[in-house]
Amino acid sequence: MTSNPGAALWNGQALMSSAQANRLTVVAGSGAYLETADGRRLLDATAGLWHANVGHGRESIARAAYDQMCRLETYHLFGRFANEPALALTDRLAALAPVEGSKVFLTSGGSDAVDLACKLARRHWQLAGRPEKRVIVTRAQAYHGLHAFGTSVGGLDYNRDGYGSESLVPETARIPTHGLAAAAAAIEAIGPERIAAIMTEPVLGTGGVIAPEPGYLEGLQQLARDHDILFIADEVITGFGRTGVMFASERWGLTPDMLLFAKGVTSGYAPLGGVLVAPSVADRFFAPGSEAIFRHGLTYMGHATGCAVARANLDVLETENLIARAAELEAVLHRAVQPLADHPLVREVRSGTGFLAGIQLDPEVSGDAVSLACIDRGVVMRTINANTLQVSPPFVVTDAEVATIAEVVGAAMDSVLASSQA
Repeated sequence: MTSNPGAALWNGQALMSSAQANRLTVVAGSGAYLETADGRRLLDATAGLWHANVGHGRESIARAAYDQMCRLETYHLFGRFANEPALALTDRLAALAPVEGSKVFLTSGGSDAVDLACKLARRHWQLAGRPEKRVIVTRAQAYHGLHAFGTSVGGLDYNRDGYGSESLVPETARIPTHGLAAAAAAIEAIGPERIAAIMTEPVLGTGGVIAPEPGYLEGLQQLARDHDILFIADEVITGFGRTGVMFASERWGLTPDMLLFAKGVTSGYAPLGGVLVAPSVADRFFAPGSEAIFRHGLTYMGHATGCAVARANLDVLETENLIARAAELEAVLHRAVQPLADHPLVREVRSGTGFLAGIQLDPEVSGDAVSLACIDRGVVMRTINANTLQVSPPFVVTDAEVATIAEVVGAAMDSVLASSQA
C-alpha cells in the first residue's frame, strides 16, 4: 500500500510536477454541481470537458446502464455481429442526422471518431481510383483530439511538438482560422487534387471558443464541393445541443459528408462516439454485392451499455426540452459575460454563438491563477488555448447560476489583479 493515495495516476495534458501536488478530486455530482473529496460544493461551469450536458447524477441514465449490464454488458460489432442497443441507437442517430440516409460507425469517443474519419476519407478516394487524394486539411487553432491522426491534423501547434516530426501521420495541412479567400489560396497552394478532406469544428472549442465569421462555414463547404474534397464537421463539442440545435450543422445549413460526435451523446455517463457518414461516402460500401470493405473497428465500438446510456441521455434531452433550453441560455450567458470585456485583465470575450463562451485574458496574466481563484469561490473553471477561460455549463443551470459564474470570474480576476499590484 502506498502512503500517498493516487500517486500512480498520470493526468492527461498535465505538468505532473505540479498537478499531483494540487490535485482536485471529485467524488460526487448532482445537477450542475460537483462535490470534492475535501467537502466543497462547486458549480461546474465547464460541464467537465464540455460533456455533462444533462448534468450530473441522473438516476434514469444510471438505471439504463444497470439494466443493460444485467442483460448483456456488451458484444462486439465485428463482422456480422451486432447487439440490440447499438442497432436501436444507430437508427435513432441516423434519423437525427442533418444528411438523410446517413450510416453510423460507432467508436469509443471523439478522438477515435477523428481517426476513423481521416482513414475513411483516404479509403474513399482509394476506392474511387484517386489515390493521390490523401491530405487532410484543418483550420489553425482547431482541436481534433490527441490520437495519432488528431495530433497530426490539429491546429494547435504545441500538441504536435516534441515527437520528432512535423506530423505523426504524414500529409496533413492547415488553413487560416478565418477568411474564405485565405482558405481558397491555401487549398490551391496544397493542390486540391491532393486533398482528401477538409475538417472543421463549427465553433472552435479548445482553440478558444471561436465562432465562424458570417458565411465562412457555408463557403468552406462550397470550396470543398467545388474541388471534389470531402467536408467533415467535427461536432464532438457542438453536437447534441451545445449551439441550441441538435447539431451545429443545422444552425449553419451544412450537409457534411461526415459528422463526428461524442461527449454529448451520453453526456459523459459512458464513453461513446461515432461518425455519421453521408450516402456520398457510405453508399460505396453498402451497395448490393459491393466488395468494398473498410478495415477499421474497435473492441468497444457500439458497446451495448454505452449505447443504452446514450439512448437514456437522448430521452432526457427530449423529454426535458434541454436543447431548447440551451438555445435560451445562449442569450443569458452572452449578457452575463460581455461586461467582463471591460476588465483590465481581459483581451476579448467571445460569446453569443451557442451556450458557450471564451474569456481571453491578456497573455501576461496567469490563467491558472484566475481558474484557481474561481474554484476557491465555488466555480469550476479551466484555461484553454490562448489563455482563455472556458465557460460551457450543463444545460440544467438556472439563469441565476449563469450570472454567478460571470460574477465569480470577475471577482477572481479582481483578486489576481490586486495581488499583482501589491
